[in-house]
Amino acid sequence: LGWKFYDADDYHPLENKMKMAKGIPLNDEDRIPWLCALHDILRREDTSGQDAILACSALKKMYRHMLISGASAIESNQPEQPGGNPALKILFVHLDGPMDIIASRLEKRRGHFMPPELLKSQLDTMEPPSAPENFITVSLEKSLPEIVLEIESAILQG
Repeated sequence: LGWKFYDADDYHPLENKMKMAKGIPLNDEDRIPWLCALHDILRREDTSGQDAILACSALKKMYRHMLISGASAIESNQPEQPGGNPALKILFVHLDGPMDIIASRLEKRRGHFMPPELLKSQLDTMEPPSAPENFITVSLEKSLPEIVLEIESAILQG
C-alpha cells in the first residue's frame, strides 16, 4: 500500500516492557500513556496526509477510543470532542482465532519482551469490537496471504 507501518510494541515505555517480561500483565494505568502516544503518532501522520498502519492489541473498546481521539476519550468515552480535533478515521482489524493458534505463533517469536504466558490475561481483557466501531474481523485460521488480501480489500473499499 505504500503506507507507513508502526508496531505499537516499539512505543511501550521501558517500565511496561520490564513488567511484561516478568510475566506481569499491564493494566489500564500502564496502557493509557502508551495509547495516547500512539494516538499522537496517528494524528501526526493524518495531519501530514500520510496513511499509516498500526499493529496494536487495542484490547478494550476504551483503548480503541483513545487511538481515535487521544486523551479526550478518557473523560468522555466518546470518539469525538466538540471543539477539539476531529476523531481519526481508523479501520480496526480484529484478528480472531483459537487460542492454540495464537499461542503457537507466540511460541515462535524470538526476542520479544511479552512471554506467551501472558496470552490468557490478554484474552481475558479482550473486548471484541462491535457496532458502531469501524472494524472487520479476520480469521487467523486463514493463510497469511489470505489474511493480507482480506485486510487490503477492506482498506481499498473504504
